[in-house]
Amino acid sequence: MAETYLKRKIDGYLRIWRKDSDRKPLIVKGPRQVGKTESILHFAEGAYQSIIYINFVEEPKYKLITDNGYKPDDIIRNISRMDPSKRFEPGETLIFFDELQEFPEIATTLKFFKIDGRFDVICSGSLLGISYKRIESNSVGYKVDYTMHSMDFEEFLWAKGYDSFAVEEMLQHMEAEVAFPESVMKIYSDLFLDYCILGGMPAVVREYIRKGTFEGTLDIQRQLLEDYKEDVRKYAEGMDQARILNVFEQIPIQLAKDNKKFQISKVAKGARFKDYRGCIEWLRDAGMINICYCLNFPELPLKGNYDDTKYKIYFFDTGLFVAMLDEEAQEDLRVNKNLGVYKGALYENIVGEALRKCGYDLYYYKREDSTLEEDFFVRTKQSLLPVEVKAKRGTAKSLRTLIGSERYSDINCGIKFTAGNIGYSDGVYTFPYFCAFLLRDYLKRVDLDKQSRETCE
Repeated sequence: MAETYLKRKIDGYLRIWRKDSDRKPLIVKGPRQVGKTESILHFAEGAYQSIIYINFVEEPKYKLITDNGYKPDDIIRNISRMDPSKRFEPGETLIFFDELQEFPEIATTLKFFKIDGRFDVICSGSLLGISYKRIESNSVGYKVDYTMHSMDFEEFLWAKGYDSFAVEEMLQHMEAEVAFPESVMKIYSDLFLDYCILGGMPAVVREYIRKGTFEGTLDIQRQLLEDYKEDVRKYAEGMDQARILNVFEQIPIQLAKDNKKFQISKVAKGARFKDYRGCIEWLRDAGMINICYCLNFPELPLKGNYDDTKYKIYFFDTGLFVAMLDEEAQEDLRVNKNLGVYKGALYENIVGEALRKCGYDLYYYKREDSTLEEDFFVRTKQSLLPVEVKAKRGTAKSLRTLIGSERYSDINCGIKFTAGNIGYSDGVYTFPYFCAFLLRDYLKRVDLDKQSRETCE
């Protein structure tokens, strides 16, 4: 490939998948233009002698390959008729079906390719969540899934030339509760602010790396946003496309408010929840938003313990959120590194995004009768862990109430992400924003349940 390849986390997953003697066909899901095709082809070039790449958008004629049935021999015969140059070598061939959302029926072949065992198959596409029930029913038990996101901060650091040692060092600081030296703190904080502005879309990051400045990145982000809107118009079948777009446009406006709960009534005059419910689910299934549901009460278990009519909506990529802000806010952020009214929203969005990329579902809590409100919750083995995002330095009043009150028996300690350094006080573990992407790895290494018990004793 002419362009420099950006190392991604899926690279390691694909290598492990290839080594598995009992591997199943793989479906790589994720929003559009997060690097799915590029990563799969990059892996395939080093792992197979023959790559059969079929893109159902660019070459719709290949939708005819199932006309004689779904068995591998039927599929291969039809592909060879259309393009006799394609070579099928058992054990050394990857068949890559791209833009699966255009032809979900091809998933029916996965069962037969798995049973046959001669050829590896990877499928990929954007907006797969929309048609996933169809794909799942056609291939259940005969495929594995991998969800790809835009680049997280670790992948951004790789693009900037940092290696895995830098990330390991960050984790060790978190584990030992040792503050970063001032010089290191400044480097990572500056890089993280750049990451917040750029987001993790590979085309945007590549332009920034190539030029060493933000020049041209906003144009790419705006084009990506237009492409996403075009997807709504193209794929939102039997639904009010204007409503979906209205919700999408409203997200940055509503996140800027003190009460960040998404209010359907503000989307359009006379708008009602029941009319818009499907729109929000469509955006979620398309991978364009992350939904954070309000817990009924901060206790375990999390699943089923939330109100699906109360939620906050975040963008799946903070850079695209920034690109939707008004010109003045954009200028203020890029030039003065100040976000004014949007600062809280920006950091909340970026931490929510980091948690989703770690594999967490998003939950928050707001007590109706008081000012008690907590941004996020994750769970450890035995307890519930509140996660607070502070735009300004200061006391985390809600966090301390949740930890200190006997009313919340599942909560023993909490995490706070701020602009400041690593610290610990009264059950609150404080980390810089740029460490948010490491939360799951940190919790695997550190037994907070045990630590909080020892502190109590």
